[in-house]
Amino acid sequence: MKLPKIRELIEAIKAVIKGPYTSKFPKVMPTLHPNFRGQPKFNDQKCVGCGACREVCPAGAIDYKDIIDGRKVPTRVMIHYTDTCIFCGECEANCLADKEGIKLSTDWELSFFDRSQAQESIDKELQLCEICGATIACRDHLKWIVQRIGELSFSSPTLYLSRLRNLGIIDQNIISALRDHGRSDRVKILCARCRRETTLTAE
Repeated sequence: MKLPKIRELIEAIKAVIKGPYTSKFPKVMPTLHPNFRGQPKFNDQKCVGCGACREVCPAGAIDYKDIIDGRKVPTRVMIHYTDTCIFCGECEANCLADKEGIKLSTDWELSFFDRSQAQESIDKELQLCEICGATIACRDHLKWIVQRIGELSFSSPTLYLSRLRNLGIIDQNIISALRDHGRSDRVKILCARCRRETTLTAE
């Protein structure tokens, strides 16, 4: 048996006096670096449900589901799969809502016994076309667009009517009972296809 080196002896003595080099995790959580990238988390108040984070996620860890049938209020469910996420930060970097809709956190202990629990989600209310019922966007997204373009929103009935509804000026219970294929259909919240059809018909 070879004799231990002097360096190894010094390290052994230090370990006996000062204790082991290993951390006391999980009893004591480690101190994280300020630039540490942990689990991205949605901010329900800031997220507009635009889906930009889904488009840029290289791991496909973000998705959304539009649930229209079976719910009183049509909803977009934004989903983040923590078991697939690589914590790259692209979602935060490309967030439309001033990088506040989804942000990296310092959470990194994400162990689960049941993989179906390795996800988080938030619900955003959808705005549907008043003629065909197709999905236009989340209401918070339309509101965000109005705030960004200001007075230019008055050039789009979909945008200014959405704004009036947010202000509580338009009664949500008023539903158009008749499609007259004319000018009155133009003053509605419409998808691009129905907007084009009503414009051509009215002219």
